[in-house]
This record gives sequence, structure tokens and C-alpha cells, in this order.
Amino acid sequence: MIELEGVPELIDPVMVAAFEGWNDAGDAASTAVAHLDREWKGEVFAALDAEDYYDFQVNRPTVFMDGGVRKVTWPTTRLSVVRVGGDKPRDLVLVRGIEPSMRWRSFCNELLGFAHELGVEMVVVLGALLGDTPHTRPVPISGTTSDPDLARRMDLEETKYEGPMGIVGILQEACTHAGVPAVSLWAAVPHYVSQPPNPKATLALLNRLEDLIDVRIPLGELSEDARAWQVGVDQLAAEDSEVAEYVQSLEEARDTAELPEASGEAIAREFERYLRRRDGGSGSPQPGGHATADGADGPSFRRDGPGGRPRSPKPPKPDADGEDSSEE
Repeated sequence: MIELEGVPELIDPVMVAAFEGWNDAGDAASTAVAHLDREWKGEVFAALDAEDYYDFQVNRPTVFMDGGVRKVTWPTTRLSVVRVGGDKPRDLVLVRGIEPSMRWRSFCNELLGFAHELGVEMVVVLGALLGDTPHTRPVPISGTTSDPDLARRMDLEETKYEGPMGIVGILQEACTHAGVPAVSLWAAVPHYVSQPPNPKATLALLNRLEDLIDVRIPLGELSEDARAWQVGVDQLAAEDSEVAEYVQSLEEARDTAELPEASGEAIAREFERYLRRRDGGSGSPQPGGHATADGADGPSFRRDGPGGRPRSPKPPKPDADGEDSSEE
């Protein structure tokens, strides 16, 4: 049984989790949880035993100097708690770590033990995957759940995915079987510029989380970082006509696929967020690459070839049917 000492009684707590590795393209998801922890000055109250879940030849420990003393940091998953103030204060339990190398069921059961002891009302797991999406358009965010009632109540997609899973999907399924409401939020990261960081995808995940749990998230410099990131990618694309042509083809496909009513809903959400902010006051990738859109437990985009994550912003030239013809 998990015993928590020094953790106060929480108010309407929601657990928000993200894991570096396969389900964290561009480090977008793990950076989002790190942002929450930093902005709200989270206090770590627990860490999982690294010996139980990690292969240290895959996720190696690091050594650093602290006042002339050498210390070792072991890869693990840590839990912290933050309190969100305002008219309706609530607490967030932040889970940030690395996708475990082994014993996934025990890993999820241990996290669920913490959730039970803390009275967590809902678990939100953040993920990011590689997709055929242009960097010049809003980042697609999909919210999925295995609970049909929750899907209807919170306007989410009931997941129908079949195939290989990462820890994001496994934790969501474990929550569902344990009777804990669980949601996954997925950001689609452009496969041709997948190197971390990707502040635009991180910002999109935080905006969707803000809508989902009805809190105002301080963004700090993240909005400016996202604009600077897009300007930088624009400059890279402008220097190579092949890249520019490829991005244009993705833009055309994206604009054609989007229904007018979907665009209207997005505009309405942005306007509602603006009103809330105006009226509310202040309130590294692991070996194996990243999940691609049809190779992870997330929304349905096309695959970015067999190699997973490209190492250069220059995309492969698409073949006649529009699919990636590279072989990494």
C-alpha cells in the first residue's frame, strides 16, 4: 500500500502525465508537463524506483558535480503536485518521466496506487507523434478515450486504434480497467522537422489541456518561442525549393480535408480562450524513434516511412501517390 506523507488534502485533483520516448515526438508532451511544473513551482513528493522499470543500458544514468561532490542521477518517473489558484482552485498531480523499459503493468499499477490515495478524479496523458502535417498550420490535437460515456460528455474521440502501443495507451487502458476516467491528448508533429524542441506543439497541447480541465495555464514565453520556431522553419523551407514545394502540398491537402464547420469550431474555441484570458486575470528522444500516426495509440494520420524520426528538416520527395518514398 502506498503511504503519502507531507501531501496535503487535494482539491478536485487531476493527474497529468507525459513520458519521454516513443510517444513524445519533438519532446512536445514531456516539455508541456515540465512547463506546468516550472510555472506553478511543483513540489516533488514521490519517485518510482529506477531499478524496477529501467534498463540502464538504454536510459543511462548521468553524473554531475554538486559543490565538489560527484552525484549520480538515475532515470526515473517523478510525481509532483501544484495548486492552481483562481475562483475555483484545483490541484494537479504531475507525472513526468521516461517510458519504462520493463514491467509496464506494475508501473501503471503503481501510478494508479498514487492516483487512488490522492483522490484523483481524472487522468490526462499527453503524447506527440509524427504526422504529415505542415508546420504553417495549427497543430492538430486529438483527444481520445476508451470510455464511451466520457467521450460523449467531453466531446472526445472514442479510440478505435489497433496496433503497437506505447506507455501512453497502456496507462490509459489501465485507468479504464480500474474505473478511473482517462483521456489522452495527442499532438501531430511535422515529420520533416521533428527535432526537439517543438514549442508550437507544446503550446497546442497546453491549450487543449486548458479547455479540457477548465483551468487557465500561464504560458510564460512559450507563445513567443512558438512564433520564433515557426519563423525559423519558414526560413529553412525558403532556402530549399523542394522543401517549400513539399510543405505547400501538405498545406493544400490539409486545407482540402478540413470542413468549414471544423474551422468554425476552432475559431470559436480560440475566441472563448481569449475571453477567458482577458477576464480571468493572471491565473531527449529514446532509441527506437518516435511513434508515427498509424504506429501509435493516437489519431489517424499517415505513416512517416519505416525509419520513424527523420534527422534532417529536409523531407523526402513524395512519390506519385503522395506517400513517403524514403527508406531510412
